[in-house]
Amino acid sequence: MTARSISTQVRHFIHRRWLAQVGILFGFWLLGEAAVRLTGLPVPGGVVGMLVVLVLLTTRRLSVFSMRRGAEWFLAEMMLFFVPAVLALLDHGELLGLLGLKVLAVIVGGTIAVMAVTGLTVDLCSRWTLRHAVSGPDIE
Repeated sequence: MTARSISTQVRHFIHRRWLAQVGILFGFWLLGEAAVRLTGLPVPGGVVGMLVVLVLLTTRRLSVFSMRRGAEWFLAEMMLFFVPAVLALLDHGELLGLLGLKVLAVIVGGTIAVMAVTGLTVDLCSRWTLRHAVSGPDIE
């Protein structure tokens, strides 16, 4: 086997296996963590790792197709990565009582207010656009 045929086999393996792609993305995260610890940068290692991926993608050293399935898996399982944040909520029992209900009411009320204002704004802009499109000056 030549080096080229091995390279082709590895490339096909990576293109077809989402677990291999997740492993490669994890490797970039580890690379970023190592770079941050060695240099003392005040940036999370995951950000540095993703910057490395971005540079490799823009210079075409890494194909989008070789990371697509792994990235789609990460996006599909995103809630799994928020579990630590939910578990941290258990450390703050006060948020599970009356204070938590107040915070929840503010969040729900704020969301409803933003949705209502956005809907009204879109409606008013749509009506204004239609009115000015119909009654615009005739150019002959």
